[in-house]
Amino acid sequence: MILTNSIHAPLILSFGAALLYSIIAFNGRFFNQKLRLVTWSLAWLLHAITVFYPLSSDKILFGFGPAISCTAWLVLFVYALESHTLPQLQSHFRLLLLAALAVLLAAFFPGKAVSSTDIFWQPIHWALGIASYSIFGVAIIHASLAIRAEKQLRKAMSPQTGLPLLTLERLTFHLSTLGFILLSLTLLMAIGLYYTHPEFDLKLNHKTLFSVLSWLVFAWVLAGRYFLGWRGPKALKLILLGGLFLFLSYVGSHFVQEVVLGR
Repeated sequence: MILTNSIHAPLILSFGAALLYSIIAFNGRFFNQKLRLVTWSLAWLLHAITVFYPLSSDKILFGFGPAISCTAWLVLFVYALESHTLPQLQSHFRLLLLAALAVLLAAFFPGKAVSSTDIFWQPIHWALGIASYSIFGVAIIHASLAIRAEKQLRKAMSPQTGLPLLTLERLTFHLSTLGFILLSLTLLMAIGLYYTHPEFDLKLNHKTLFSVLSWLVFAWVLAGRYFLGWRGPKALKLILLGGLFLFLSYVGSHFVQEVVLGR
């Protein structure tokens, strides 16, 4: 869940961030390293303003658009840290285009107003949820690259991942483990808030169902990985399945409510 206020983050900043992301995605290979870094940093900072600026108001909104935008912003941050350590990583093009789309979604679909609460732990619960979304987002990107590399190897083609397949797969599971820990803390905190604060909204609905399904899938595949040595496309596809359930748990359910049903 991500917060924003009733006044849209300035559209010029959203369009500016989206434009810069797109420029780097399509033309970044023609830039020198310094220019690419400056352009990327400026886009990321503009994106950050669209994420945090709305917190300056007392009237709070939340929805699938800001959730996707904040997740994309954090995914780019994690990916940038990874790229600094592993410069061979190669998925910038798709990632930057997804970030451009995410920042525009938040501008046009800012969510709906909710009443704020005085529960101290609730913002931490929200932050943990977004963090788990983001870490799993990077893991899913790596899982997709690993699956594609596996198919290329089977066809006697040279994989274009930039990293050895085993290294990419190991990185995927390390990130999935971290994401699983954050997701577990998010769910445990939701249960704790529900029992200690009656006003905390925890319903048995699609959001809860998909969150639990996601947790079960990730628990299953990580247990298989660490205790039975699971690896390869089948294990990686389970990570994609868990990511799909996690996406449906919040973003998917709120997309249906806000856009399809207009609630």
